[in-house]
Amino acid sequence: MSTPPNHGRFLWEILSNKDCSSRFLWGSDGQVAIGDLLQGSCLGDRRQELTGRSVLLSTHDQLAAAVVLIELDGIASRIVICPPDITAEHFPALIEKSGADAVVSDYELPDHACRHGVLRIVAGTVSPAWFQPVEHRATEWVLLTSGTTSAPKMIVHNLASLIAPIGAGTNPGSDVVWGTFYDIRRYGGLQIFLRALLGNGSMVFCGASESPTDHLARLAGRGVTHLSGTPSHWRRALMSPEAQRISPPYIRLSGEIADQAILNTLHAFYPNAAISHAFASTEAGVAFEVKDGLAGFPASLLGRHGDVELKVIDDSLRIRSGRIASRYLDNPSRVLADEDGFVDTGDIVELCGDRYYFLGRGNGVINVGGLKVYPEEVEAVINRHPAVRMSMVRSRRNPITGSLVSADVLLKESEPDGAATIRIEILEICRQSLPPHKVPATVRYVSSLDVAAAGKLARPRA
Repeated sequence: MSTPPNHGRFLWEILSNKDCSSRFLWGSDGQVAIGDLLQGSCLGDRRQELTGRSVLLSTHDQLAAAVVLIELDGIASRIVICPPDITAEHFPALIEKSGADAVVSDYELPDHACRHGVLRIVAGTVSPAWFQPVEHRATEWVLLTSGTTSAPKMIVHNLASLIAPIGAGTNPGSDVVWGTFYDIRRYGGLQIFLRALLGNGSMVFCGASESPTDHLARLAGRGVTHLSGTPSHWRRALMSPEAQRISPPYIRLSGEIADQAILNTLHAFYPNAAISHAFASTEAGVAFEVKDGLAGFPASLLGRHGDVELKVIDDSLRIRSGRIASRYLDNPSRVLADEDGFVDTGDIVELCGDRYYFLGRGNGVINVGGLKVYPEEVEAVINRHPAVRMSMVRSRRNPITGSLVSADVLLKESEPDGAATIRIEILEICRQSLPPHKVPATVRYVSSLDVAAAGKLARPRA
């Protein structure tokens, strides 16, 4: 395994060992020179008050979150990173569960957000500052899951587990400009942020209310070279005319199953880009990256490769490595890894020839008369049709079988000629590729499909 470029114990120390003179973090409404950050503070004279504290971090702006993370790592004992859909109403419960005794935000918090005795600090712009010496410590990074089907879990990482997947040769040039459709306050986006920092690059953040079109325009203006997102992010981005203004040499997908349709579409749209898809989860960390342009992953990845070991038990992918989280903070009794150190990802895979393909999440199965249907498997087939932009498969109640498969389909053109024929063709592709119980009973055209805050299709709860 390559040695991570972590010549230091915490982010600020790592960056201080690099040439940051021409590196920037760009938000939708401002920018920070990384070199200035190393000589300044967004917390001013209140920085000292956060030494050794458990800090809840909640900001409207990703740029503000990024700056605070760099400044507090190695100073705070714990940073609980709130994603943007966590509002102040959730703070009392989060403070209680995480043991936070301080809150840092980029806005004035209402009084009801924090219990009595919790320190509240508003982060501002970066300004020159003289720092009193502090005793540095290992900081726990606490990430929240998306909570699409239940309350979000609080998952504890440290800097070492977060940067373990990032090799020493990652983006060595200072002309590298990373962008992501993710939010850096979730695991997928945080990984990209750390890759930009440790790889000597700069980064463009998406604004809180910025449309995909406006974000793509800013990415083009900054000369983005490395761009990351979920397949749903990419499908939405390709709907915008601004997608033609960028030509990143490197494209990365993660967070959802990368089916062959989206990989082929991206290869056609950006023929000069190296396109990869990675498998990762907040609990298990980054497991592997696939660079051959094909969906799924080679069966040869099973076993141990470097510090990552993969195995499949009962069709579920399991991972053991130094990249996994240490525990659940909100529920210490909840098992994260088994007695052998493997995390059960809950992602169901199927071996076809010498390659494994992802079918879907084990907890998202549709039961059709006692037979299992994974929505993602059916979506991958529907998405093969050249007229389809994206699709979402869901369960529809049926008095005989309990459930039937129903598909919502977003076409590339809103009212194409031959829409009825396209529906027939979609069903025919499904019949040719799937057993009868997996073929949609209905195919409905929709004008849009919602994407959740984590960048994944917003699936209805069971």
